Amino acid sequence: MVVRIRQFGWDDYDAVTAVWAAAGRDVVPRAELEAKLARDPELFLVAEAHGAVVAVVLGTYDGRRGWILRLAVHPTHRRRGIASRLVDELEHRFRLLGCPRINLLVLPDNAAGLRFWQALGYLPAPDVLCSKPL
Repeated sequence: MVVRIRQFGWDDYDAVTAVWAAAGRDVVPRAELEAKLARDPELFLVAEAHGAVVAVVLGTYDGRRGWILRLAVHPTHRRRGIASRLVDELEHRFRLLGCPRINLLVLPDNAAGLRFWQALGYLPAPDVLCSKPL
């Protein structure tokens, strides 16, 4: 299977939301994505197979740290290395921006996700996430 990784375009929005939904992830509203894309659109990537979006990853860079968010692969396309390829391309793009470190969050009950990230060299940190909705 040939997989093409490329930057997200607005024509992809419905396909991306379908991947997030199929993967059991919350859908990022269009307004939030518009704000994100105004900053670093080159860090929002999709993977296509046979002309269809089958995976997505959302990266962001604040000038100090990169963040990986919302990695999802459609369940029918898992275990084919697509997620690793998306992360590899995103890391490449972070390097081009001069990003010295990448962070990400893994939910405590996501043991498979933690194993995936650890296999790619991401190590758990003892930090405690604090969040405040605005």
